Amino acid sequence: MTGLAAPSGAMNMIAALLEQRTGQQIAANRAWRIETALKPLLRAHGLSTLDELVSRLIAARTGELADQVVDALLNQETSFFRDAAVLDTLAEAALEMQAENPDRKVRIWSAGCSTGQEPLSLAMLFAEKDAAPEIVASDISPAAITRARAARYSQFEIQRGLPVRRMMLWFDSAGGDWVARPELVRRVQFRQHNLTADAPPPGRFDIILCRNVLLYFSLDLRRQVFETLAAAIRPGGVLVLGAGETVIGLTDHFVPCEKLRGFYRAVEPKPQARLAVG
Repeated sequence: MTGLAAPSGAMNMIAALLEQRTGQQIAANRAWRIETALKPLLRAHGLSTLDELVSRLIAARTGELADQVVDALLNQETSFFRDAAVLDTLAEAALEMQAENPDRKVRIWSAGCSTGQEPLSLAMLFAEKDAAPEIVASDISPAAITRARAARYSQFEIQRGLPVRRMMLWFDSAGGDWVARPELVRRVQFRQHNLTADAPPPGRFDIILCRNVLLYFSLDLRRQVFETLAAAIRPGGVLVLGAGETVIGLTDHFVPCEKLRGFYRAVEPKPQARLAVG
């Protein structure tokens, strides 16, 4: 019986670089993903092996190559209207919040937005409901944010989750790709942001989406990220995580939402009781 080969020293060094820069971890049984993700980068730099890449990283005088390595390893899996029922529920919750607070705009933060499909999906939903909340979208990857701002998607990307009616309404064909119309892109503020190192965007948010991001962090980093999210959300605000993620056992700042199944509500942690002395 044979098992999976142990990750090489080069793989371990590259995985350590990713964790140092982003907090994301690659499990030993998924180390194969490193070589797969970096093949285009190896070809671009005329390198044959990961060992050669590590040698080039060590010899490099600037961090440009390291930036490219980290960016290639980031998991940018996303699609339009991913978990559409979740987005529909979120949109209805935002409209209720707006009705309850007509004097200010509802604010939404899409944290870990990848190449922009999630916040643009939200922008389409709200435009169709004649609503215009403030949507801030962020990702650690500068390349992903550049793509999100350009809002240019391949035929494969545009077909993943986007109904034809919405595609024709909000996108224009361009050389085999599809580009979102400016009036849609203007509804989203894109910015680069590191959840594990940067302060949250300024102001308080009513709704925060942080879906399928925490899966790649250690438990300690998850707790740290929940502190960041708690500092960015209004009391009573709503946090949306991925289906495989939870706040339970990791933070006192969020509890399961009574009204919205699968969502979490921001609360003030209860003060710990002090033991009487003497």
